[in-house]
Formats: sequence, C-alpha cells, structure tokens
Amino acid sequence: ERGNTSVFKHDGLTLKFKLDNEFELIFLVVYQDVIQLSYADKLLSDIQLEFRDRYKNVLTDNVSLLSVKKNYFKAFDDVYVKCLKNAQHASIVAPPTKMRQFDESDKSKKTVETLIVQRAGGPSKQQQEKEKQEKEKEKAASAKSQIPVKSPTTTANKVPSSPKSSPTSENGSPTADGMDEIAKNREALFRKMKTGGAEGKKEKPKPAAVAEKGGAKKGKQNRVWGLSGTNADAVALDHSAPRENGATEQEVDERFVEDQRQYVGQLKGELQGLDEDQSEPEGDDESEDENDSAPKAQSGGGWFSAFKSLVSNKKLSMEDIEPALDKMREHLIGKNVASEIAEKLCDSVKSKLEGKVIGTFSRVASTVKESLREALVQLLSPKRRVDILRDVLEAKNQQRPYVIVFCGVNGVGKSTNLAKITFWLNENGHRVLIAAGDTFRAGAVEQLRTHTKHLNALHPNSVQLYEQGYGKDPAGLAAQAVAIAAERQIDVVLVDTAGRMQDNEPLMRALSKLIVVNEPDLILFVGEALVGNEAVDQLVKFNQALADNATPGSKARLIDGIVLTKFDTIDDKVGAAISMTYITGQPIVFVGTGQTYKDLKNLNANAVVNSLLK
Repeated sequence: ERGNTSVFKHDGLTLKFKLDNEFELIFLVVYQDVIQLSYADKLLSDIQLEFRDRYKNVLTDNVSLLSVKKNYFKAFDDVYVKCLKNAQHASIVAPPTKMRQFDESDKSKKTVETLIVQRAGGPSKQQQEKEKQEKEKEKAASAKSQIPVKSPTTTANKVPSSPKSSPTSENGSPTADGMDEIAKNREALFRKMKTGGAEGKKEKPKPAAVAEKGGAKKGKQNRVWGLSGTNADAVALDHSAPRENGATEQEVDERFVEDQRQYVGQLKGELQGLDEDQSEPEGDDESEDENDSAPKAQSGGGWFSAFKSLVSNKKLSMEDIEPALDKMREHLIGKNVASEIAEKLCDSVKSKLEGKVIGTFSRVASTVKESLREALVQLLSPKRRVDILRDVLEAKNQQRPYVIVFCGVNGVGKSTNLAKITFWLNENGHRVLIAAGDTFRAGAVEQLRTHTKHLNALHPNSVQLYEQGYGKDPAGLAAQAVAIAAERQIDVVLVDTAGRMQDNEPLMRALSKLIVVNEPDLILFVGEALVGNEAVDQLVKFNQALADNATPGSKARLIDGIVLTKFDTIDDKVGAAISMTYITGQPIVFVGTGQTYKDLKNLNANAVVNSLLK
C-alpha cells in the first residue's frame, strides 16, 4: 500500500506482485535475488488474464475462493506451465538491441582533408572533381558548335552577373572589357549591401527619441477583470510585487503576527454564530399586491408567488401543487442544494399540502414558507451537540489527550482551518499538539510549521508540531503523536491528513487504517461551501469507506461532524450546508469565513435558512 512499488525484497528473495482490484486478487511471483528474471512482468500479466477469463463466473458470484471444491483449480496447472514456457521463450527469442558501430556511420568515411576543406568554407575535393569534369564536357561541346560558353564558377567565388552577358574570348575566359564590367557589378553589389537596401526608407524612431518628445515608454498594463473586486483587493493579493521597504521574510512574519494580535482574547468560550440575515421580512405579507408586475427578487416573491394561484376553498391535488413545486425545486438547486436533497425537500412540502384545504383569506405562500422553514431549521439543528470544550476537559480528567482527525478532499482548507481551531483552543487555555499527517503534499509540513510559529507568537508555548517529513505512514505518525502528547500532558491532538478523492480506494483504505489504529475522539470532514451535488458523493463515499474498512466485529467509526470552509465566498448560495447535514445527519461544528485566525464561527440555522428562502 505504500507508494506505487510492486517489488519487495526479503531474505535473498524478490517478490513481484500485481493487484486485480475488480476481483480483489493478488498475483505473486517469487524468485531468488541472484536471478535476473526478465520475463516476470509478462508472466504476471498473462497469468492474470488467463485466470480471469477461466474463472470469471466464480469470481463475479462474490464467493470466497476457499469455499470452492479442492480440485476445482487443478486444471489451471497446465495453463500456468504453458504461460511460463511462452514467457521464457519470448525472452530468449527477442534479440537484444545492437548499437551501430562507428565504422558503419557516415562520419567514419570522411577524411581529414575533406573536414579541413569544408571547415575553411571552400569546395570539397569531390565538388572540385565534379566541376572539372563538367568544365571539360562544356569545352568539348563548345569546340564542336564553335559557340562561346561561360566558364562555370564555384559556389565560393560566385558573383551575381549583369543582365548583359560579359564578353568572353574564344576559349571561354573573360576579356578585359568583361573584367571591368564584373568589377563594376561587384562594387555596386557591395555598396547595396552596405546600405542594407533601405535607401529612401525612413528609420523607425528609437525609444530614446520617443522619450525626448515627452512620452515615456509605455509598459504592459495589467488586465482588470470586471468581477475581480476593488483595486485594493488586487494589491493585497499581489505577492509578485517586491516587499514594502525591502522587508525580509522575518519582518513580514512579525507584521502578520502583529495584525493577528488584535484578535487575542476575542474567541474565549463558545464560538459566535453567523450573523443572522435580516433582509427577509418576518411580518405577514397579506398587504402585498397580488397583481404586482415586478415582484421583489430579494424577498423570495419570485418563486413563492407560484403558490398564489392555489388559493381556493377546495382540496389541493397533485395537479395543483406540481407546477409550484417545480419552481421551488429549481430555486433550491440554484442555491447549491444537491438535486437529490432538493427533491426530498419538495416531497416533504408536497406531503404537507396535498389534500389540505386552504381558505380564500389564507396565503398559500406563507403556509409553504413556514413549512419549509420549519423543515430546514429542524434539519440544520444537530441531533446531538458536539461540545469540544466540555469533551476536552473530560479527557483531561482521564489524563489523556483529546484527539481530532481532519479528513477531506484536496484543496478544501484542512490545514488552514486546523490552525484556526488551534487558535480557538489556545484562547480557551488548552495546549495543542499538531500531527503533520499529510506526508504526501509538497509544502504541507512547512505550512503547519509556519502556523505553529505564528500561533506560539500569539500564545507562547501553547502549540507543538510533531512531524517526520514526507513519505511516512500517517497512521504510525499519528499514534506516536498521541503517545508524545500523553507523555507531555498536552490537552488536544489535531491530526492533519492528506487530501484524497473519494474514489481513490487505496488512499481511503489508508485513512480508515489511521482511524482504526488511533481511535480518535472526533472525526471531522472538511468540505467547501462551494460544492453542490459533489458534497453528497464525497460524504457518502467517505462514510462508506470508513464502514467497509472497519475492524470486523466492532462498530464502524463514521464522520462525527463537518467543518464548512470558504463560507464567505458564496453570498446567499448556502445549499451545501443543507446537503451535507441531510446526508450525514451530523452537525456542522465549525464554519470558516475568512483569512484570519478569528474567522471561525458556529452555524446559525436561522441565518442559513433566511439566505436560502430569499
């Protein structure tokens, strides 16, 4: 399970193996180290294909191979011997690739004389002999026809001739007049080359000339996007610019700590909830004009108005409710609620309205809004309360550290929010040991090291970091961190893990191993508030992997709570909170809302529901 290697050496033996994830099989070949078995990979591949094809029916029935009859696989011995002979024969028949000798190359046929002549720029000996033969042939032809012929020139001495042919003597050599004409043409050519053929053309003005005219050279301008925020935000996020006043990295760290120091003492006790949105009017909207041509988009009138047509004295039927529920479903999905969850919420509203008699003076929109609000608040209200401060004190009385494991997919902000939670625990007087269990991502350990330095500057000697670098087993690392925390009487151990996609079976199995080995008090899933349907898939498969890889005979440990990150980037599209809570039935313990250590909140159910119903 460690890395991508498929070779293991032990006690003078080499073991090569290949996994078949579909049928959960392992194909293994063992041979001595002193033997260079070149056909081992081919043998493994051939055996895998033959075994799968021959026993596919047994494998797809999901029956243990140990329960099959004793001699059922006896017939495979002949197949194995055949594959072995084919692999050996293929390795013997295939001729080794032979490098070409120097004597067979073109360079070996060149002589020293030809190399010297070619480097000097003159014609080679072969070219000279070829030109001499052509010259003799032309002389013989001119002697027969008594027609003067131009003497050929070599490529090295070739000069463009005049349109008029220069006079030549009977033997083909130029006369005195011809030599004068050639000299004139050559002089004209050199003069033209010296001027560059740019006579009569104006040269482009140089940058210095442009600057003298009063215009500085214009550099490349940064592109400003329409939705990129203010210029102040862009300047703050531009880390490519040189530091102010040539500040060193240590000075930048000190400045960051000074900025964070103002928040010390603000997070004592329980975390504050999200600010409740007051934009949703709570009063009765009986006085709203039914025929208003411009419904308020902010008040939810756009989709709640679909229920106004249902006002009557008859029982509401499915045909009456279905169009309004379709609009409600689209609205919820537009707020990032997973489509499956939106469907179930609509079903719950439908069950409350179907067959109900609504009076003429009663507002259906108000009835639907209240029933939906009640369902959502009940959904977001935790079935059990996760009180970390109380649980930490209880673990402290038992003289053991309280262990929290953070898991989630890549890039959701596990390390950053772990640092925020560490700051909150420090504010409440608890010492923390951070276990750097992300031994895969480059820079993960350095990131936690920087957070530890900053947090210790705010609360001296309150945070320790346990790390073993990269490439180590996270389960063993976390176990050692817990043991060290117990020895040093540290209150809380926060275990950071590597990000992993929910479909990666080996990594999910490694996460389950970490949890089974260390038995943490709390397992927190860190998820983004930006996701929609993906949140359902992530949580379902994370819980499924933890359940499948649990210790046989013991109760499976599943996700105990959720950390919802990047909540400040979604405006009113808060549907991810609804989806995650609905799937797991577990509470959202923390909400990350910004860049500073104090940006950690509790979930306010009313605030989320108000944003969802807008």
